[in-house]
Amino acid sequence: MPIKSDRPDIELSPLGLYDYVFGNLTTEEEDRVAVIDIADGSETTFAQLQNYIESTAGWLAAKGIEKGDVVALHLPNSLNFIVAAYGLWRIGAVASPISLLSTPESVTAQIEDSGAKMLLTVAALGDASSQGAKDAGIAEDNIVFLDTSKGMQQIMAERRTAPAVEINPDEDLAVLPYSSGTTGLPKGVRLMHRQLVSNVQQGQDIDLLRRDDTVYAVLPFFHIYGLTALVNLALAQRAELVVVPRFELQSFLEHHQKFEVNFTLIAPPIAVQLAKHPMVDNYDLSNMRGVFSGAATLDEDLALALEKRLGIHVQQGYGMTETSPLAHANVSKDINRGSIGKPCANTESKLVNPETLEEIPLPSEGVSEVGELWVRGPQIMAGYLNKPEQTAEALPGDGWLRTGDLANSDPEGNVHIVDRLKELIKYKGYQVPPAELEAVLLSHPEIADAAVIGVHRASDGEELPKAFVVAQRGSSLNEQQVMDFVAERVAPYKKIRIVEFVQGIPKSSTGKILRRELRDRERSI
Repeated sequence: MPIKSDRPDIELSPLGLYDYVFGNLTTEEEDRVAVIDIADGSETTFAQLQNYIESTAGWLAAKGIEKGDVVALHLPNSLNFIVAAYGLWRIGAVASPISLLSTPESVTAQIEDSGAKMLLTVAALGDASSQGAKDAGIAEDNIVFLDTSKGMQQIMAERRTAPAVEINPDEDLAVLPYSSGTTGLPKGVRLMHRQLVSNVQQGQDIDLLRRDDTVYAVLPFFHIYGLTALVNLALAQRAELVVVPRFELQSFLEHHQKFEVNFTLIAPPIAVQLAKHPMVDNYDLSNMRGVFSGAATLDEDLALALEKRLGIHVQQGYGMTETSPLAHANVSKDINRGSIGKPCANTESKLVNPETLEEIPLPSEGVSEVGELWVRGPQIMAGYLNKPEQTAEALPGDGWLRTGDLANSDPEGNVHIVDRLKELIKYKGYQVPPAELEAVLLSHPEIADAAVIGVHRASDGEELPKAFVVAQRGSSLNEQQVMDFVAERVAPYKKIRIVEFVQGIPKSSTGKILRRELRDRERSI
């Protein structure tokens, strides 16, 4: 039997994103501050934000953008991003956010694949944006720099009226994000208004963000985690967003103290710094009631270390671009912090043997066998753009999504992610999860960061676990000490066999370790 949510089903809204978030704005709420943009120091109320969105929607329509048209957004976290996204949704157009880490070639590839008719960007991103769009065939007058006099200033000055548009939440595409490509080429993920609004409702159901919260918006808006949790959920809750373009530890701490931030959504790399860096002790973070971690699995020891240091509750969620992204959440203080908890409202999951495709039952005690996690719910994507074979592989039928993540469960149905199916190391026939070894490594006080991959021994082709280690400043740690530390804490077949000290670990914008880059590095040696 599938693992059911312990939350009662919620009635799913029939509204599109714009109407769900802004359609019921009250007079009292209009004067509340919605966005504090750190980049320029501006404060914007909900009433002002709605006016900006309406003007932008009217301008987009005047430029020929119609319902169903795709517009690429290559923008840092900012008020402009929020206004542009909701301006598109207001007229039924589609936002396709582009990673700020993209090369001009990547920008070109996404614009071409998505069929985007316009690019909204900022001059600060330079040629990575404009040249990529030109190479994709976007006309020069449809490459709009929102941070110039011909950008948002002109849009607001024109004050155009947006046309009335009817949204069918089940059929109208809202967002076309591209999967991270950590295990392959990026794919366009088709998310309708239904999936995104449902996911906002699911976040509201677990009381993730509250009306009076001041929320630190450091997660990249171009990623589905930041888009749904900050751009959509926080505003739907009428929380106050403190928007920053990028993460930097000192400014993170300064802003939390200055603006009395009480809730922050993070990824594990930020958790590592908050738990380990001595600078944290210099700031007053007493207003914080909690943090929520996502984008990659947060280890229990790291979560507990963060709780102890800050005196707050550390929550964890699970999802992916294909789930809009929230699918599971662990917001209870009574559940193992390393668990992703149970499915959200209206959602169910199951563990499946990836070879036989047989469902793995919940255990009567202890933990279940490891299997691939499958998820079903209203937040599941409609499919990949122009990729029917990959869509069929990911969506095997009956509403299920194959996540590609290996997991186990306790008797109550609380799920624990083990690793990515395609990232397991096979050592002498045994399966070795890199994430487990990374969690052990990060528990060492002299290790700042770490990643593990499998490398093949030249003599016999055997795959060996290799650790890339970033040592804390001033550490005298050596390779043998690292291997001994891990060996004392894992089964013999899981031992680290090779250690290399490095300056940094390659990661995606949301903190996922880019093992592919480490493998490419190994092959080039």
